[in-house]
Amino acid sequence: QVQLVESGGGLVQPGGSLRLSCAASEFTFSSYAMSWVRQAPGKGLEWVSDINTGGGSTYYADSVKGRFTISRDNAKNTLYLQMNSLKPEDTAVYYCARAGSTYSLGGGGNLDAWGQGTLVTVSS
Repeated sequence: QVQLVESGGGLVQPGGSLRLSCAASEFTFSSYAMSWVRQAPGKGLEWVSDINTGGGSTYYADSVKGRFTISRDNAKNTLYLQMNSLKPEDTAVYYCARAGSTYSLGGGGNLDAWGQGTLVTVSS
């Protein structure tokens, strides 16, 4: 059974940084593109970022471009999201997700496995 487990969320002041991790298991992590998606309180899902299988191609939502960096370590089966210059509007539950076979990097589509999410709260 595919498992994705996020960690690293918490409370941070505006302007601060956090690094989220997503530990993957029970599938060949290096064979799948991966995504980060977030959901702010009372709002719908918002795509944040994608990364291809090798980590050489990355894509970002305009709202996080220049502040967030997605990366992966295929040897450790782990996906990361480095978040800098955090803003109150970044407050959300952050999910990592596995791209399905029809997913288009940067363009969306089917994400066929999701983690349980980790809460990021940006507040003074």
